[in-house]
Amino acid sequence: MEQNSQIQIPVGISACLLGQKVRFDGGHKRSKYCLDVLSECFKYVPLCPEVAIGLPTPRQPIRLVGDAAAPRVVGTKDSSLDVTDKLSDFADRVTEKHSEFCGYILMKGSPSCGMERVKVYHPNGMPNEAGSGAFAAKLMRNNPALPVEEEGRLHDPVLRENFITRVFVYYEWQQQVVQEPSLHKILQFHSRHKYMLMAHSYEGYRLIGRYLAKDAHNLPLNEVMQEYILQLMTHLTKRASRKTHTNTLMHIMGYMKKSLDGVTKQDLLESIEDYRTNKVNLVVPLTMLKHYLKRHGSEYIQSQAYLNPYPHQLGLRNQI
Repeated sequence: MEQNSQIQIPVGISACLLGQKVRFDGGHKRSKYCLDVLSECFKYVPLCPEVAIGLPTPRQPIRLVGDAAAPRVVGTKDSSLDVTDKLSDFADRVTEKHSEFCGYILMKGSPSCGMERVKVYHPNGMPNEAGSGAFAAKLMRNNPALPVEEEGRLHDPVLRENFITRVFVYYEWQQQVVQEPSLHKILQFHSRHKYMLMAHSYEGYRLIGRYLAKDAHNLPLNEVMQEYILQLMTHLTKRASRKTHTNTLMHIMGYMKKSLDGVTKQDLLESIEDYRTNKVNLVVPLTMLKHYLKRHGSEYIQSQAYLNPYPHQLGLRNQI
């Protein structure tokens, strides 16, 4: 699928990140990056679980209390206010209503929307182990393959690139496979994403390939679809490193080894080595590699999603 800046991918987002004044203190947490950059390719659906379940703005703060694995969400001033079940039910409604979502951006640290490391307290007020916000936890349980990230973590270039990559992969899955599913389309989709998977998890590359080759042909299509996309998205959450990117670049270069002259091969190898040793960013060897792939690469290798996973205007590979 040709990536371009005209794509509008449906993504859920905590409403406060879009500047909506829905926080407990009547304020917001406007995200410049989400609004000014990602809005070029993401079509946001803003949601505030706390307002959606009927809490006023402003309101008394709520917090997580009790077992860190399954805390209750109660008022900080009036502990008789317990909105745990309402937040969980709202996550169920969002799951049912918004099956089109290809990603979700959450507000860090929120007792409703925090993805991880949210403060949990013992009933006596002492700190407990950290956990996840009630809405976020249920949303992720309901949608284990859905790319989810916190806005704060998007300031890390590697995490940012990882999340946006997953959103585009999930969007393509919805467009290319889910609308008219078949085993053939799953195999085509996987073929196009092999090197992207290799860059994130060589183990996943081997395991998923084996599953499709040996098991998928004997199982119900719906079961294969669910297992495949869950495994793919799970392995893609692993951060690609300079080492794994280098391995992937070398594999791709191997498709041209009989077509390139010695000088060109050496130039490519030096560019990849400069990337591996942290002298340049990924965009440098990748740009050179894509230049020669246009002349000497097969249709299969030129179609790899790894080469163009998202619009180049986002500039993500200029920073990793």
